[in-house]
Amino acid sequence: MSKLSPSSIFCSYRANAVLNQKIWRMAWPPMVSNITTPLLGLVDTAVVGHLGTATHLAAVAIGASIFSFLFWAFGFLRMGSTGLTAQALGQGDERRVRELLLQSILMGVFIGLMLILFRGPLIDLAITLMEPSAEVEPWARLYCEARIFSAPAVLAGYALMGWFFGVQYSKGPLWMLLVINIANMILDYVAVYGLGMASDGVAWATVFAHYIGVTVAGVLAWHKLKGFSGHVPLSVLAKWREYMALVKVNRYLFVRTILLLLVMLFFTAQGARQGDSILAANAVLLTFLMIISNALDGFAFSVEALCGEYYGRKDKTNFKKVIKLSTYWALFAAVILMLIFWLFGNQIISLLTNVQSVRDDANLYLPWLIFFPLLGIWSFMLDGIFIGTTSVKQMQNTMIICVIGVFFPVWFLSQGMGNHGLWLSQAALFIARAVTLYWCYLQNMKKNIWFKST
Repeated sequence: MSKLSPSSIFCSYRANAVLNQKIWRMAWPPMVSNITTPLLGLVDTAVVGHLGTATHLAAVAIGASIFSFLFWAFGFLRMGSTGLTAQALGQGDERRVRELLLQSILMGVFIGLMLILFRGPLIDLAITLMEPSAEVEPWARLYCEARIFSAPAVLAGYALMGWFFGVQYSKGPLWMLLVINIANMILDYVAVYGLGMASDGVAWATVFAHYIGVTVAGVLAWHKLKGFSGHVPLSVLAKWREYMALVKVNRYLFVRTILLLLVMLFFTAQGARQGDSILAANAVLLTFLMIISNALDGFAFSVEALCGEYYGRKDKTNFKKVIKLSTYWALFAAVILMLIFWLFGNQIISLLTNVQSVRDDANLYLPWLIFFPLLGIWSFMLDGIFIGTTSVKQMQNTMIICVIGVFFPVWFLSQGMGNHGLWLSQAALFIARAVTLYWCYLQNMKKNIWFKST
């Protein structure tokens, strides 16, 4: 029968339609939940912004920034859990699926408790680095001393999110984040207007909101576990060597995350050296970068989960199909984002700030952000492949090469370009990440490293 016969075309379309449905079923909940996540900070800002003084607003802004960086450093708890769980699902190892959920949660809780235990020096260091004014400093410290108690819930939530993506239940993170945001809105209002608290009330509201959200996620995970057979003895959870797979994966992801944090902090510091207006303009344009990441992460998550499953099954055909179809959809989304930024970028900037000097500077550097969706999509999708296959050592090593061998040298050589040079170094980092990871991908496929058993 000819390859172009109607029946073969129909079969091919039907097979791809099933995969497309799986990709979109995985992609849209993270997209929606990513859109709701910034609401947490916006609600905090809106509530304290009506207290009649900028002191509490500044304290919340500083405290929220500190914990965004601190908790993001442990984002490996989500990525590591996703890849290993997806592989266990593909291998049909349901006991391992259960085991990874419990191990990931316990690891997150343990790290969270350690952060609470060492909260004194951590908060001192963070406050010193942020350099708040004498008036803001005590309120920022009060915010941090309360917010740190959310650490076990936040990090356990990362583990639950990773497990949900691994078992392809992407609605789990959506429900968890929606509950956290709604609870935060209500508790913010109660703490500030009902109990007469200030920035400390906002912090405690966020703490309780995270515990409510992780409880809901735990209930959803418990119901999802009913679909998996097997039993995990407590002795397994008490033995350190049983955690080695998670530790091995997460240590490489931790180094990679720290490098990305270093780039972000360096980028902010160099912008600050060019003046307050440039610093503010870069902060506005980083919102565009957050929009890009939030929009494309859904497809990256689908690649993590589905590639992990097919890697676990040693199904090379569907593995490659998922990559191809997901990339098509992500490329389509990237082009749409480019058009939106090109047509409405100036209006978006005007919505984000009413300071004319900041608007002018942001509009000057906006062309960089117009092209960033097309530059960033490749590294996002490749990250998904390598997380799904837990080839995270290659992710770490390529990130070291890209940051040390590309980002900083490009910045150094382009200092004469001012802020354009800073954005050029960011663009170069995107390109370098894509090139190095794609080279690793080609080598792994050429040498059949991921599918040797076939």
